[in-house]
Amino acid sequence: MKAFAERYAYPVWIALVVALALLHAVHLTADFPNHSPWPDWAKYTDEGWYANAAIRAHLRGHWYEPGGFNPAVAVPLWPSLLWLLFGLTGVSLVAARGLAVALFLLNLLLVYGLVCRRAPRWAALLAVTLLAGSPFLYAFSRLALLEPLLMTLALLALRLALDLSTARRFLAKAALVGLLFAAMVLAKTTAVMLLPALLWALAFPLRHQPARLLRALAAAVVTAVAILGLWAAALVHLHLLRDLTYFFFINSYPKPHNFTAHLLSLWWAVDRCLWVDPFLMPLFGLLFLAALVFCRRRWASALWREPLFVASLLSVAGFLLFMAVQNHTQPRYYVVVAFFAFPALVQLSVALAQEPGIPRLSGELALVCIMIFAALNGVRMLRYVLHPQYTWITAARSLTAYIDSHPNGRRLLLSISGDEITLMTGLPAICDDFGTALPARRIRSAHPGWYAAWNDLDPAMLAAIHPYFALDQVAIFPALDDPERNRLVLFRLVPLNPSPYTPRNYEIRSQITFGDHVSVPVE
Repeated sequence: MKAFAERYAYPVWIALVVALALLHAVHLTADFPNHSPWPDWAKYTDEGWYANAAIRAHLRGHWYEPGGFNPAVAVPLWPSLLWLLFGLTGVSLVAARGLAVALFLLNLLLVYGLVCRRAPRWAALLAVTLLAGSPFLYAFSRLALLEPLLMTLALLALRLALDLSTARRFLAKAALVGLLFAAMVLAKTTAVMLLPALLWALAFPLRHQPARLLRALAAAVVTAVAILGLWAAALVHLHLLRDLTYFFFINSYPKPHNFTAHLLSLWWAVDRCLWVDPFLMPLFGLLFLAALVFCRRRWASALWREPLFVASLLSVAGFLLFMAVQNHTQPRYYVVVAFFAFPALVQLSVALAQEPGIPRLSGELALVCIMIFAALNGVRMLRYVLHPQYTWITAARSLTAYIDSHPNGRRLLLSISGDEITLMTGLPAICDDFGTALPARRIRSAHPGWYAAWNDLDPAMLAAIHPYFALDQVAIFPALDDPERNRLVLFRLVPLNPSPYTPRNYEIRSQITFGDHVSVPVE
């Protein structure tokens, strides 16, 4: 039987996983799957926002926009990689998404290597199958977001930390763990929530060697603090600290105000794990509770002594805690949860299946369920692959074509999705929603010629625009599936005459007034 598996079953299984993984690279300009259960803002904005430094550097000659939204100040690693890539490909949505998919494929290999060293080969392959065939990960791994890079760095750091107890050049590799953690933070600031998992992976194998453990911790901590400290000092020297504090300001949400509200926020974060998978995540939760209740049983105690398993649980818990404290969940945050929960689920099932009696039966039943759900997920993912839609990029290209065919002397777009449109078509744009300068001041200094809004007009933006321009609605482009953002509305900005213009009072300026030709509502 083993010979049959080695000769036939494994090659077929590996080929299937490779095929599923490579399908992520097909139709890279297609929409985020329409009518999916994941209502994430990232599909309208985040790809452009976090790439805007690289985009500006290649299209305008400078990466920094004074008074604008400059996330590269806080998370410089991803735009730096894109800047290098765009040097070869030009500014391109396909290139940015292709890099994200390449990192996703690398992450699959890293997960296989981690699990394979601590479980049977077939268990590692099953964990990778769950990741490669996940419809949830298919949707988000194809967006040029920060999570794929974060996972690559986290898995590399975890691999190094787990191998420190037997590594040659011990201190150099411990310092490299610290360097990777610093890179994780510079890739996505929420990486700090993975620090407990990384420390556990580093410390647990060295728990019987206290002197070596202290030296390893010192090397890792000093390296990480030095790199992050140098970056902070550079920001201060370059007078970019305001952009850094603004980055954290706009990512802050109203916090729970009492104990009950904190519990509800935590429940909300845990409940949203169903976004990852409505079947596998409850099974993971059930087996995790079993491992807690029966922690003295042989199968469970062996798991709790397995540093990869505990580090995976700490990673899941860290991100859920972050979302609970922030009182804010977005589906893309759960990419990290999925990458650690699926391997831990396989480890739980394998540990149960290797124990005689009822645990063995439970473990085998869990493995059967995992395989069934993996097959169903693969079919669902194939539906997304076989039925791509292109409404968003079509809308962006149509909007750009309209502006180019109706020149008014100012080929600059003002829009919350402006950076995303620039990534898609190269049309110069500025974000109207975020920036260290007030929108009215940025409009006055940039002097855009066009404005694009989703479905309706924002009174605050009207108040910022009206001192300088009247709005002339010229086109509506259908895009995506969100009922609140499925129509991209383009307005020509008509300069007011005479100039300078005396602002109206706020109540009037935030409404449709004389000179405006608008049919969409103000919401």
